[in-house]
Amino acid sequence: MTSRYRSSEANQSLNSLTPRRRTVVKAAAATAVLAGPLAAALPARAAADTPAFLHGVASGDPLPDGVLLWTRVTPTSEAVPGSGLGPDTQVSWIVARDKALTDIVAKGSTTATAAADHTVKADIRGLTPATDYWFRFSAGGTDSPVARTRTAPAADAAVPGLRFGVVSCANWEGGYFASYRHLAARGDLDAWLHLGDYIYEYKSGEYAARGAVVRPHAPVNEIITLADYRTRHGKYKTDPDLQALHHKAPVVAIWDDHEFADNAWSGGAVNHTEGAEGTWTDRKAAAKQAYFEWMPVRPAIAGTTYRRLRFGKLADLSLLDLRSFRSAQASTASGSVDDPDRTITGRAQLDWLKAGLKASDTTWRLVGNSVMISPFAIGSLSADLLKPLAKLLGLPQEGLALNTDQWDGYTDDRRELLAHLRSNAIRNTVFLTGDIHMAWANDVPVDAGTYPLSASAATEFVITSVTSDNLDDIVKVPEGTVSAVASPIIRAANRHVHWVDTDRHGYGVLDITADRAQMDYYVLSDRTDKNATSSWVRSYRTRTGTQKVERTYDPV
Repeated sequence: MTSRYRSSEANQSLNSLTPRRRTVVKAAAATAVLAGPLAAALPARAAADTPAFLHGVASGDPLPDGVLLWTRVTPTSEAVPGSGLGPDTQVSWIVARDKALTDIVAKGSTTATAAADHTVKADIRGLTPATDYWFRFSAGGTDSPVARTRTAPAADAAVPGLRFGVVSCANWEGGYFASYRHLAARGDLDAWLHLGDYIYEYKSGEYAARGAVVRPHAPVNEIITLADYRTRHGKYKTDPDLQALHHKAPVVAIWDDHEFADNAWSGGAVNHTEGAEGTWTDRKAAAKQAYFEWMPVRPAIAGTTYRRLRFGKLADLSLLDLRSFRSAQASTASGSVDDPDRTITGRAQLDWLKAGLKASDTTWRLVGNSVMISPFAIGSLSADLLKPLAKLLGLPQEGLALNTDQWDGYTDDRRELLAHLRSNAIRNTVFLTGDIHMAWANDVPVDAGTYPLSASAATEFVITSVTSDNLDDIVKVPEGTVSAVASPIIRAANRHVHWVDTDRHGYGVLDITADRAQMDYYVLSDRTDKNATSSWVRSYRTRTGTQKVERTYDPV
């Protein structure tokens, strides 16, 4: 391909949109108060008024002919995230075929402004499919780090294989992001999928590592305002392991509740008190604006994260937004989980998903899904195990086998979707899920009550948390203690569940060929250790045409 230069529009702020609470927190501090402590928390800079790229660079949403590039420039020392301070700053970028940036194929520039928190996006097009590229931003004589990205295969390409890192639930105060470091070190990822809870909204100390803060949030208050959300995103992107992964491969991200507030739904959240914390409409709008400013994600339908990407003839990836349109979570005692007027997707998104799955001509249909779709009955867990499990899942701690924040709380949508897969003979649908802070490998049964006599409509790989507390952390017992007891009980009550690990933190690597989709599960030695090691623990795969999961004994 001959060199092509295209300037791209950058950084479109999103001001659209609309999301009760366990405890009331004090209002956020004024941005002027935040500036001093935040500046101290940021990496050192050579000169106070020299532009700097303190938050790294990133890319995302790869297409066959393009990719979305992102950075944030700090033009002056006072222009910290969320401050609203700092001058307009010209930022340029170059994209090249080589790491030395000599074979340039695209370049352009834009103005970073305080109105967009000095974030920059460049949607680069005119690139070659399935190709590695390197890119860099520059401002005022300062260059950003050079980062790698990769385009998707051509839509009609016969692709021999794909490999994705898979992560979710990264709580800053819960530990270090070693999962990101280990994924970055692989060097073999086409992209990585973040399935939600990229940030957490809590005030400092409210949700940490077994109750202990490993490293404090900024701001220390619960995030409520636009400045708060911007500040929290900015703090996350100072993490060296997160920066390293963003520098190695493009991300494909969706949001879940903690990008807004705990157990968010279309009209509120458990962790939001209307009035005392402003309106949910304003808070949700602020959270969404900051998210689209700070993440290399293209805003899709109705300013949400549901959209679809294609990777040749091998796979397409439908990405869901299960917060913006959902009905309020049901009480497990009310029986309303089966109410057909309640929804987790919203009508338009469910129709979009069904149509896309039916029309797909790829071998695999992947679904980026923030909460577990497989049915989950707790069964006869003993009281000492039921109470912490219920706390983790947001259940009544007296019992009841249901997590109404998951698809279990919206059974009519699930029935409709699974019936659609069966009636249209749609094969090879794989749900990729986060949220629950445990690792699972599941068949997705049409009727869990009669499974395995009833059919499986799809499969599901659930990834544990990067750092957020899982079951052993809540009980505060040695790792593996709870899982050894709970896992057999959970599987006995849920015959479609092939494996569940309730206790460990880590990440997944999804490897896809025409014959099978395989998830390799990796765990960390200690989430509170900056230098935590990583080890492979299990692998499960689904063979083409089977709609069932089976164990395999080696990682790819």
